[in-house]
Amino acid sequence: MTTDVTRRPQASTPPNSAAEAATAQELEGVAGQPWLATTSVAAATWALFLGLGLVMIGNGLNGSVLGVRSDAEGFDVTVTGIIMAAYFAGFLAGTSYTEHALRQVGHIRVFAALASLASTVVLVQALAVNPVSWATTRFVFGGCMAGLYVVVESWLNDLATNKTRGRLLSVYMIVTMGGAAAGQMLLNVRDQSGFALFILVSVLVSLSLVPVTLSASSAPPLAIPDAIGFAQLKKKIPTGLASSFFSGAGAGALMGMSAVYASQVNLPSGQLSLFIAAPMVGALIFQWPIGWLSDRVPRRGVLFGVGVASAVTPLFALAVAESSQLAIVAMFLMGGAMFPFYSLTVAYSNDWLYAEEILGASGTLVRVNGAGAVIGPLIAATLMSTIGPRMFFWSITGFFTTISMFILYRIVSKDGMPQERQRRWVPFPARASSVAANLIPRRRRNEEGVPTGKVVNR
Repeated sequence: MTTDVTRRPQASTPPNSAAEAATAQELEGVAGQPWLATTSVAAATWALFLGLGLVMIGNGLNGSVLGVRSDAEGFDVTVTGIIMAAYFAGFLAGTSYTEHALRQVGHIRVFAALASLASTVVLVQALAVNPVSWATTRFVFGGCMAGLYVVVESWLNDLATNKTRGRLLSVYMIVTMGGAAAGQMLLNVRDQSGFALFILVSVLVSLSLVPVTLSASSAPPLAIPDAIGFAQLKKKIPTGLASSFFSGAGAGALMGMSAVYASQVNLPSGQLSLFIAAPMVGALIFQWPIGWLSDRVPRRGVLFGVGVASAVTPLFALAVAESSQLAIVAMFLMGGAMFPFYSLTVAYSNDWLYAEEILGASGTLVRVNGAGAVIGPLIAATLMSTIGPRMFFWSITGFFTTISMFILYRIVSKDGMPQERQRRWVPFPARASSVAANLIPRRRRNEEGVPTGKVVNR
């Protein structure tokens, strides 16, 4: 069980190491306060969200630029799929490295180092335009993003109280999804064939250092959950594990290959950015209505319905003209179904767990989702290369048809959780690190098995 504490003055929080002490001194002014004084928890929180938002805008733009440029440079689609999958592989690996680095030098220096490295590798992408360089730098960029998420999520967990955890997690999801959507729109700023967009990504990631390093006045405790074993969760929540994997595969294919598809079918630049951004907007709009519904009816039925919608909406995209406005609507609906599916998966899994198991199980679900995200672009790219661009949509339909059939089998063969015993739904970003699981409010059940209002996060 991790420790949840409210923000304390700098003087009452001794550094954990000499490196952290040096970092704290660097951030203090003559009066012993940060250069940008943190006057409240809200101010510190929004500084973190501003830094994260800048990173996410750069991240969204970087993935889209590489997708469009890969097609323009004549890379084979399968090779492009490997480049896109490298990001998710790096993301999986980045968390472990960051945990070690945080214990050695502290949060502020790790954030600064990772943001600087991410900014640098983007410039390398502009200079070395070849598949090996791009796959390598995309892997490094993914690792940096995972590390930045860990740092931000650690700070948010330190700032959160039992009353504000759910709200912070909601804002966290809005910032990550909204920032990624905004990044797609920046494709229209300059010609995609030159250096300008790479430089813009580098600038955005570098700017994220300003609000984070100048407002952070203490190093929060590192709260990395110990994941519950895969075999144990397979027995307890098989539907949750399977849904997490296929959700990651579908989302990985969508985020990794949508720009490649749009470029292959020759969408004009203005429509291309809308086409790629539409799923993120759909996710933001549909997330809460779907979550609200899942709190009021049996959640497994909602999970099945959203899975079916995720399988059907790509068929709508196949039925309309590629360059029509309806194609953008179809992408909007795809995102509106696919991204809430993962939040539902986490909520459904938590229904079957004790309060003290939720943190460790969520860490495993994040890793399983990440593994799916690595495989999704590879499968989609292979099908697009061998059959045609429209296999982009068919691959996503295949992922969600498979998981929908599995959920239906479980509905028919196994009793569901009574509605009154379901825990309250909270949004959970698909690309968060396992540290974000600390922000999930964990409520104990009473003797009847009904979740109480008492949150046991500590």
